[in-house]
Amino acid sequence: MERHVLSVLVRNSSGVLTRVSGLFARRGFNIDSLTVGRTENPEISRMTITLNGNEDVLEQFTKQLNKLEDVLRVLNLKFDNSVYRELVLIKVKADAEQRAAVNEVVKIFRSKIIDVSPETLTIELTGDESKISALIKLLEEYEIKELVRTGLCALERGANDITDYCEIFN
Repeated sequence: MERHVLSVLVRNSSGVLTRVSGLFARRGFNIDSLTVGRTENPEISRMTITLNGNEDVLEQFTKQLNKLEDVLRVLNLKFDNSVYRELVLIKVKADAEQRAAVNEVVKIFRSKIIDVSPETLTIELTGDESKISALIKLLEEYEIKELVRTGLCALERGANDITDYCEIFN
């Protein structure tokens, strides 16, 4: 199965997220990652949806999404022509003896320590999925207390933007 990243422009109105996620649930498919936020236009939000499936699954969901009233545009972001990022916050057990070692790992990944307590360090990292997974794997030896990931955010590379493909914006 292939991994697909869809960038979806929707009207910023109540219930849109429920309708979009319900579309996947009714068909028995899982959303691997879903990130939603307002765009430069406060009336429009962008959803970045990551799912696994073949081209037929992708085509089916694209058609179904386009049928929803509040969906303005669906764009399949190709890996080689897009920028992908994710944010992770990791709380690691780190007493005074372990802090220097954890700090060295943090420096290698160009991540940041954003909170310190007597027993833990909280680390922030932005990057692609492989970079985040590598940091998590290294920090597991220090006992990860909590972890949260945002899900994928993505934009097409170059001068084009998603509104270039929408008749309603042109």
